[in-house]
Amino acid sequence: MANILIKPPWQGREREITPEDVYIDRRRFLRLMGVGSAGMAGLMAGCGDTVVNAQQADKEAFPPSLKPTGDPLQSPMPAFEQAVTRNPAFKVEERELTPYAVAAKYNNFYEFTLEKEGVARLAANLTTKPWSIEVTGLVSEPRTVDFEEILKKFPLEERIYRFRCVEAWAMTVPWVGIPLAKVIEWLGPDPKATHVRFETLNRPEEMPGIVSQPWYPWPYYEGLRMDEAMNEMTLLAVGMYGKVMPNQNGAPVRIITPWKYGYKSPKSIVKIEFTDSQPKTFWNDLQPKEYSFLSNVEPDVPHPRWSQASERLIPHDDRVKTKPYNGYGEWVAKLYA
Repeated sequence: MANILIKPPWQGREREITPEDVYIDRRRFLRLMGVGSAGMAGLMAGCGDTVVNAQQADKEAFPPSLKPTGDPLQSPMPAFEQAVTRNPAFKVEERELTPYAVAAKYNNFYEFTLEKEGVARLAANLTTKPWSIEVTGLVSEPRTVDFEEILKKFPLEERIYRFRCVEAWAMTVPWVGIPLAKVIEWLGPDPKATHVRFETLNRPEEMPGIVSQPWYPWPYYEGLRMDEAMNEMTLLAVGMYGKVMPNQNGAPVRIITPWKYGYKSPKSIVKIEFTDSQPKTFWNDLQPKEYSFLSNVEPDVPHPRWSQASERLIPHDDRVKTKPYNGYGEWVAKLYA
């Protein structure tokens, strides 16, 4: 019999939660034309990372130090030392929360592996302490900030957001974090800065997908306009489900922009750069016709290879209509008027 995920007090839902041990179908690769690298079989965008060599994916070989070592979900992530306050302004009343056991095991994080259900075990090897973030570009004081300093300086809040992948699947996740606007104000960008660029971890000795897919322009890089970064919806996320961020979900710190497709929410951030011009972004550089710089959730704008009019809710595969801006038009539509 499957175990039932018991509702934690902070969840605040009255109905029963989906069983934890839910089987998720293996990802179905979408192939298209090669992009110029020898041996590449196809191209696929995930919610945070990479172009896929499908043959290579089935033959990934990891050195002994990087082989999967047990199930990280058997050792739950620790709680925060400081209090986490739920923000009641951000909730998703029409959907159940995605069970933690699913959200922590169904991940696109190709720096580790192409297999969604394989990320969690491989990411268990990632070292996240100590962690620092380089702050550079048009900023009053370029410096390297210790991640723990950020945690101590700002109060943490929980926000329940819809999460929408460009692959047309969706989850509902209670993220823990800090409004990015507060952190940006503290960092002190120059008034001339119009955009902010994020760069993520590039550590091939702990991230085997980087080694097995050298044709990608690692590290992963993304960007937002300054008005998007300063919007009240944008979260510097440091945890989920009331706990410290799991490695496979982008530990220790990532961005969450819930009105955009998931690949606009970069994981494991090590660099923040303020600039006066639109920065290049990973997927837009690789396939500009398929992945725009903005990449807002727009049900009426199909991906060149599939419709975005509906989405598949994980883990039940129920189909629902996609909402413009993923249902957050009240907060962000004004940015694009």
